[in-house]
Amino acid sequence: MIVYIDIIFLVNVLIDGALLWVTARSRRLTFRWWRLISSACLGGAYVVLMFFPPVSFLFTFGIKFALSLLMLLTAFGFGGIQHFMRNVSAFYVVNFAAAGTILGVHYLWMSSGEVLNGIWFAQSGGASHEVHIGLVFLIVVLMFAIWLYRHVHQAAKRKEEMASFFAKVEVYIDEYASSCTGLIDTGNQLYDPLTKTPVMVMELGQWGGKIPESWKQRIERSEVDQIVSAIGTEEFEWQDRLRLVPYRGVNRNTQFMLAIKPDRVIITYHDKQFESLKVLIGLDGGKLSSDNAYQAIIHPNLMQA
Repeated sequence: MIVYIDIIFLVNVLIDGALLWVTARSRRLTFRWWRLISSACLGGAYVVLMFFPPVSFLFTFGIKFALSLLMLLTAFGFGGIQHFMRNVSAFYVVNFAAAGTILGVHYLWMSSGEVLNGIWFAQSGGASHEVHIGLVFLIVVLMFAIWLYRHVHQAAKRKEEMASFFAKVEVYIDEYASSCTGLIDTGNQLYDPLTKTPVMVMELGQWGGKIPESWKQRIERSEVDQIVSAIGTEEFEWQDRLRLVPYRGVNRNTQFMLAIKPDRVIITYHDKQFESLKVLIGLDGGKLSSDNAYQAIIHPNLMQA
């Protein structure tokens, strides 16, 4: 068997460099490229040493773990024990995620015959399995694993950051109460132009059977003007609370939103309660959040009540 040590070294440098780069991005670390490349070369050189039997003692758990710490110190420095341990944790999570993806995709493509051919039995009776992964396959799947990890990590980060703007919303009208999760939107500047009352947008689904079914269909089709013209022809206990609020849609055209005047709205945010009496609830026929994380968009002025 012919082994090309230079190719093995370069491949491992690329892999280690990619894993270190993903670690830096996931931790939002600032780094210098020459330090990251030096760290990757350190990892590549360690792999090459396995072809020299006199230094086989280096391939133990303790030495491998110490080398990973040295690589992280070379790439990102120390910066304090807590900062460094978080870098270590992120580095191993990235490595395990990449390795798991590679093995998972590898076994996904294998047939039952290939799996059986790779199984062998030791004299003690234990079964083992040989894994043969091609270089091109390894690089392609590694890139896919890195992309997948970053995509999932960034999505989780965005969701975590957005969760800090969630608040509990309680709307009271006569004896009726509706409760849901709302998103505090600092960009929401929707007001009733006549009374300058702030408008909080809320999904229709939060009102149960209180809104007539025909009205729901018209709101979903953005035919709010037909609801206003039909007021009095259908039974609705809150007709005197209805308002029509103009707003600009995505296409910059003026549209209308049907709104209801509640008795009061209570917003609970970080153990603080804000009660508002001057507020309108705009009815939205769609889904405000694709993953149903929130069902209302809170006007920022309601947090100053």
